[in-house]
Amino acid sequence: MSALPWLHPKRADALVAALQQRILVLDGAMGTMIQRERLDEAAYRGDRFADGFDALHRPEGGAAPTPHDQKGNNDLLCLTRPALIRAIHEAYLEAGADLVETNTFNSTAVSQSDYGLQHLARELNQAGAQLARAACDAAEARDPQRPRFAVGVIGPTSRTASISPDVTDPGFRGVKFDDLVGWYREAANGLLQGGADVLMVETVFDTLNAKAALFAIAEVFEVLGARVPVMVSGTITDASGRTLSGQTAEAFWYSVRHARPLAIGLNCALGAGELRPHVQALSDIADCHVSAHPNAGLPNAFGEYDETPEEMAPVLGEFAAAGLVNIIGGCCGTTPEHISAIAAAVRDLPPRSLPQLAEATA
Repeated sequence: MSALPWLHPKRADALVAALQQRILVLDGAMGTMIQRERLDEAAYRGDRFADGFDALHRPEGGAAPTPHDQKGNNDLLCLTRPALIRAIHEAYLEAGADLVETNTFNSTAVSQSDYGLQHLARELNQAGAQLARAACDAAEARDPQRPRFAVGVIGPTSRTASISPDVTDPGFRGVKFDDLVGWYREAANGLLQGGADVLMVETVFDTLNAKAALFAIAEVFEVLGARVPVMVSGTITDASGRTLSGQTAEAFWYSVRHARPLAIGLNCALGAGELRPHVQALSDIADCHVSAHPNAGLPNAFGEYDETPEEMAPVLGEFAAAGLVNIIGGCCGTTPEHISAIAAAVRDLPPRSLPQLAEATA
């Protein structure tokens, strides 16, 4: 990846320069903000999908396929409620975010197949990137001295390559590596066509899935003859301190280090306090930037997140004061209010210095 020139040279150089100067703020949860709107099925479908199928891609003969409920398919809102998604991006930028994530967490063909919309994967990614980039452009127009960056999100998909979905057959796999590569390649192409400044493989619970995504991204860059910065963010699933596929934070880093990411980090699953030791572990060994965007605490009995901005911001401020992070933000349960408080907590603190690690072998 590193031998290729930047696809967007000015924006990539501005991002690298900003990381050297200060801690950058990532946005908060997209899903939390969408849930506030209490959208019904019709709102998710919009005009294009109102009669049970995609009006722009009618099957031959005009017959509608088996209907799928779309309520909860947040990524579809990039097409059916674009003004809402852009407004959420703008709220986070106004709150102090330097980087906003595209609303494309489930915009791979395999994840969209759960809704019968796998044919939209590329379009969803392109539209998501366009909305995020447009919001960034508007923010930069108001404050030209502060560049903003659209982060193209590539989620983990609804499949796992390392773990059998059949408890009676541990050797069985529900997905093939090459299939994952194809789905990720399509998503990455759409994000880049939409103008994403960065690609982020995030909420990685299975490192083999992440490897497929990184392989696909490398293929896309090779075809384009250019690249954008890449971030990777894993998720520690519980108090064991491991990903779902069994790796510690350190093992996760060494498994993806070959991709030379701009940043390695952790997000989701845990609150800030529970995530700290694992961010510390990455900070100690990673020779790239480190990111963290934890949840607003642990979910309560109703699956909701109770940690307030006033409770969360000082904890992440301590991450920064301890020199652990270069990029900080929020995941599930966080809002523009959280991001505003986090931005204030880290504003005057220097970014983590990249360590000079001794060679372990001759």
